[in-house]
Amino acid sequence: MAATHTLRVPGAHLHYEVRGAGPLLLLMGSPMEAEAFASLADALASDHTVVTHDPRGISGSTLDDPEEDTVPDRRADDVAAILDALGADSADVFGSSGGAVTGLALVARHPGRVRTLVAHEPPVMEILPDAAEQRAMTEDIIATFHKEGQGAAWMKFMAGAGFVAEGGEGDDGGRAGDGGGDGGEGAPAGPFGEPTAQDLANGARFFGHDLRGTARYVPDIAALTAAPTRVLVGVGADSQGLITYRTSLVLAELLGTRPVEFPGDHAGFLGDPEGFAEALRKTLRN
Repeated sequence: MAATHTLRVPGAHLHYEVRGAGPLLLLMGSPMEAEAFASLADALASDHTVVTHDPRGISGSTLDDPEEDTVPDRRADDVAAILDALGADSADVFGSSGGAVTGLALVARHPGRVRTLVAHEPPVMEILPDAAEQRAMTEDIIATFHKEGQGAAWMKFMAGAGFVAEGGEGDDGGRAGDGGGDGGEGAPAGPFGEPTAQDLANGARFFGHDLRGTARYVPDIAALTAAPTRVLVGVGADSQGLITYRTSLVLAELLGTRPVEFPGDHAGFLGDPEGFAEALRKTLRN
């Protein structure tokens, strides 16, 4: 059973959840909310104190200004505030997709607060050789959202991610991931059922105010390598062909490390939380 909390931070109230006992481990996405990490958190709670949260503007984390555009640096400051509220000097962090970008910003902006960061398939498009093309694709997705709505935007988003051909259907039902340039929860239909009103609100938030900032984030390689943090880049065993597989390989090379393989694809923790939890435990131990 998770204990739920609300924390006041500049411009927002953050919803976060705590479960289990043991070394502190934060699981985070963006725009993926705490609920999506519940099964993974439950699988890890036997030997970790696991913290999940809704990023600002998503689900239970409400904004003072609903029109605020959010960026990874501000999301990272929110996570540091959660650590302060917990009375924790540091924690291990697993960030997936946009949450991995948050983790990279957290290490760069708050040195020493993260012991080990596992950045699982961060959509850091700006480090790719074809960054200009990826930037144009992101802008086209955002423009499509404003002109044609979420359904059309999600289809372009998933196609750009490498999950589906544009106009086609994916095997994951449109909840393959959650950050700029990769799969996205809140997409129409699939095994998770029809989108709820909250799914639609989160999707509008993502396309209207979050996607550009995440996709345009440039990792501070010098800060990441200088920080007293072990920074690891995770990739899905089944993620070949995804844009986030490419970004992960390039980021690992820039950091001078080898990618760590995890079960499944971009959101493998959704399909196999127990197996994913064991892989994460092994990674943190090694």
